[in-house]
Amino acid sequence: MKFRYPLVWVMALLLFVSCDDSTATLGVDMMPTTDFVVKNYQTYPVTTQSYPVGDSVLARTSMSYLGRFTDPETGTTIKSDFLAQFHCAEDFALPDSIQNDSCVSFELKLFVNNFVGDSLATFKLSVYELDKQLDPNADYYTNIHPEDYYNTDSEPLATKWFTLNDRTITDSARWSTKYSNNIRVTLPSQLGTKILRDYRQHPEHFQNTSTWVNSGNPCSKGLYFKLEQGDGAMAYIYVVQMNFYFHYYDKEYAKDTLGLCEFAATEEVVEATRFENSNLEKLLDDSSATYLKSPAGIFTLATIPADQINVNDTINSAKLTFNRYNDAVQSSFKLNIPKTLLLVRLDDYLNGFFENYELNDSRESYLTTFDSSTNSYVFTNVARLLTKMAQEKKDGTATENWNKVLIIPVEATYDSGNNVVKLNHDFSMSSARLVGGTNDSVNMEVIYSSFNK
Repeated sequence: MKFRYPLVWVMALLLFVSCDDSTATLGVDMMPTTDFVVKNYQTYPVTTQSYPVGDSVLARTSMSYLGRFTDPETGTTIKSDFLAQFHCAEDFALPDSIQNDSCVSFELKLFVNNFVGDSLATFKLSVYELDKQLDPNADYYTNIHPEDYYNTDSEPLATKWFTLNDRTITDSARWSTKYSNNIRVTLPSQLGTKILRDYRQHPEHFQNTSTWVNSGNPCSKGLYFKLEQGDGAMAYIYVVQMNFYFHYYDKEYAKDTLGLCEFAATEEVVEATRFENSNLEKLLDDSSATYLKSPAGIFTLATIPADQINVNDTINSAKLTFNRYNDAVQSSFKLNIPKTLLLVRLDDYLNGFFENYELNDSRESYLTTFDSSTNSYVFTNVARLLTKMAQEKKDGTATENWNKVLIIPVEATYDSGNNVVKLNHDFSMSSARLVGGTNDSVNMEVIYSSFNK
């Protein structure tokens, strides 16, 4: 009898069958049945309270604010006015043929980018000349004291009653593409004449902003735009111009021409806005909720129960949700909802988070935006923060505020790749009432993973 297959094939077949019977569960048999990974879902109560800002936040913004507005939802009132310097371009020059070296008119224009409230509300504005220079290298806060920078016994350079909807111009001019909404204030023309004549005698005073500020010229140290009276609106001022006009002979066109010289309050110089909030006490005392109110009003302080976290397990995710109450009052002038929020550790904020130009790092600071579909703000994964807090508590390095975080309305600037490149306080008029307070808690959802032991 002969075999149909070589002996080596048969032996290989037997070996394969033998291995199939004994090694199919080799990996499982080698692992103890008690070592499978299991996931555990838990919720923790996070206590929250309203945190008063005290009108003092870093005023690092390209906008200035002017007005007084009472929130119809909460009854709180905010008032704002500002100080501003003016930029002198390095290529500054005036024509040689100005008639009599005289200014024919001198004015200020405050260009309004947006506003909150009633455009027909009436306000009184006074403009004072600063006698002390604002330091371009200093940080200014929203509780700045203007009286430190001008003589309170002096007369204003000008006074203006205005509405944000300028009723002194025609409708056709208002809707013209060349028109930009602005508050126009007339200054004494002799001040412009003094500037023109100083330019003739001391052109070195106009080499740059630094030489201009120290020149001793009218308005060279800056101006204080003081709100005297009015309520009902808040204007967002994106540019302030100081313009003076003169007649000169235009050699190119061989005719007399009206000339214009501009100095502008821009990001190159100091603009310092002062905010005053009132009637915030009833919001701070409200135990049924917490509040977010900008600018320079109220943050929300949250205490994270990090001492309940098991640091021996891995935190896969941790979600913190702040639900918003709907508005209880219907009004045409109600405030917007804060768009973007920053979650940052309290100590980091107190130690100069904004002053040091810090950004959210997804470890100890996080950003989120308002979700209109759920009417909430959701910080989707703060797991690294929980782990760090719990570890600090365990190894004895925790501070007094180790488990406290602030929720702050912010304005985020992004680059072309959608990366955050700058964070500032939100200076828009906004307000939100959040679920929480001493009568209710915010739930934090945590998912752990660990070996089943």
